[in-house]
Amino acid sequence: MGTENGVTDVTAGAGADGAAVGAGDTAGTGSTGSAGGGGSAARLQALFEGHRLTPTQRRIAHCMVRRAADAPFLSSVELAELAGVSQPSVTRFAVALGFDGYPALRKHLRDVAPAADQRAAGEGAYNEYQQAVQSEIDNLRHLAALLADPEPVLRAGRLLAASRPLPVLGLRAASAQARGFTYFAHKVHPDVRLLDEGGTMLADRIDAAHRAGATALLCFALPRHPREVVEGLEYAHEIGLTVVTVADSAFAPVARHSDLLLPAAVGTGLAFDTACAPMLLGRVLLEAMCDALPDAQARLEEFDARAAARGLFVE
Repeated sequence: MGTENGVTDVTAGAGADGAAVGAGDTAGTGSTGSAGGGGSAARLQALFEGHRLTPTQRRIAHCMVRRAADAPFLSSVELAELAGVSQPSVTRFAVALGFDGYPALRKHLRDVAPAADQRAAGEGAYNEYQQAVQSEIDNLRHLAALLADPEPVLRAGRLLAASRPLPVLGLRAASAQARGFTYFAHKVHPDVRLLDEGGTMLADRIDAAHRAGATALLCFALPRHPREVVEGLEYAHEIGLTVVTVADSAFAPVARHSDLLLPAAVGTGLAFDTACAPMLLGRVLLEAMCDALPDAQARLEEFDARAAARGLFVE
């Protein structure tokens, strides 16, 4: 779908050259396709995590995640055509995952598919709106599973807390996530700078934050991924900022310019993507940042006192 919040092309999701998916700083994710596809996507992503994949292999993996429901039934030639790669690349991809070849990989996917098929059949009575909600529930469940290891989020919280100022980048579809994070972060962090407009001034504003003392930049990156975001993160890297990114996938185009990527899948069942998991992950990052700021609680209490004195809220 060609809308701004729509599904990205399967060939556009190559990440960092040779980076391990799901290992260390980059955790895995699964974005959903059709109803019942969320669980299949999560299983596929779990299969890819921890393997060092080339950019071509990442394209294949990204294609399989996007076509999770069909993946167990695609031939190597069909998968190669969908991913825009050669058939031998598909074979090498299967071997990189630890299988003897693509037939062994497809057999493995078919062996685990029946459970998902039964679940999808149980969801057959849902209308399209309910299916979209169910897909988001799948995304949130997958996010909960990723957070079983809290260390990446805790590390991100420490990086964000230590950066003075803290620039927060989010353009187009991701601007709401960046703005929401910044609104609450202002209550506990002494200097948060929202970067929600692109253009020629973006690099200037990143540079100004760096010259003022910033050591890290937080980016929210959602499909379709604006070229300006990729270029902005590339520049942030060049001047020495540590980039923490919340993205829809470990295969997102921003991955190669992120020091710490935290994935949270978006729902694709409606005309425009839904981003419940990225929003919640942003709040989790806020919590981790508060824990790393020694005066966060005092700042919150001070705000509450001022709000009460001003009669700011009606409740």
